[in-house]
Amino acid sequence: MQRRAYLRAAAGVSAAGLAGCLGVGASGADEYDIGMSTIEFRPEEHTVSAGDTVVWRNTSKQGHTVTAYEDGIPDEAAYFASGDYDSESAARDAWRNRSGGVLTEAQTFEHTFEVPGTYDYVCLPHESGEMLGRIVVEE
Repeated sequence: MQRRAYLRAAAGVSAAGLAGCLGVGASGADEYDIGMSTIEFRPEEHTVSAGDTVVWRNTSKQGHTVTAYEDGIPDEAAYFASGDYDSESAARDAWRNRSGGVLTEAQTFEHTFEVPGTYDYVCLPHESGEMLGRIVVEE
């Protein structure tokens, strides 16, 4: 009888421990929409309504950026990049020169999407590893 109680308790502790690793539970998954693992955005694609704010959180120990592809957002849309750069070239220059726009572990970046459409973005330090994301904004 005691063995079964122990196993039930151990299973609960293990699940709670894993929850923190997965970006849920006590880590505040409700505080962000998109997490960043070592080499990917989670989820890679996220759908919102026009006017919604998306929050990215670096959930890994690696430094990451959130950098929109200028040719990958609607023409009327506001450009977005961690570090608040107003163009892709400015964000890339800042990253190359001084790691500008980098989000370290647990830091967040947010952007409000006003214009419906598809928004493609990248993590600059992990672009060669295809750390890409997409926001779909619906009416």
